[in-house]
Amino acid sequence: MNDLPYRPCAGVMIVNRDGRVFVGQRLDSTLEAWQMPQGGIDEGEDALAAAIREVGEETGIAPALLTLIAEAAEELRYDLPAELVGKLWKGKWRGQRQRWFLFAFTGEDSDVNIATAHPEFRAWKWADPAQLPAMIVPFKRDLYRAVLAAFDEPLRTRAEARP
Repeated sequence: MNDLPYRPCAGVMIVNRDGRVFVGQRLDSTLEAWQMPQGGIDEGEDALAAAIREVGEETGIAPALLTLIAEAAEELRYDLPAELVGKLWKGKWRGQRQRWFLFAFTGEDSDVNIATAHPEFRAWKWADPAQLPAMIVPFKRDLYRAVLAAFDEPLRTRAEARP
């Protein structure tokens, strides 16, 4: 497993006007786990472009309804549990290395449509950021704590600015 590379990915935290974060429940999992949009960065693709593309592919949210707030200063990583290596991604990767972006969502709930051409989520909702680590599969909890730490300041600033 240690000889395998990490899959390059982009992850996206989308925050609405109430300071809540978009999470979706994956179609390919029977777990009650929720996650933020994320996905692979194509060969030659910029991480920000991949993030925006993934949001559209997974949530149906148009790019015009997203405002970039912040990018995590560092790439974040997670390892797959040993029992999943070889089963996911045709056994090519040990986990993911991700560039994370924080976007403000300026649209309405009706602008979210998870019934996309290639749906990934069976349900979606807005969640309190502090609850995110408890909502994700256990092997990604440290990653989600790192994402929250990376975006702590802009999330607090937005919360303080709300009436």
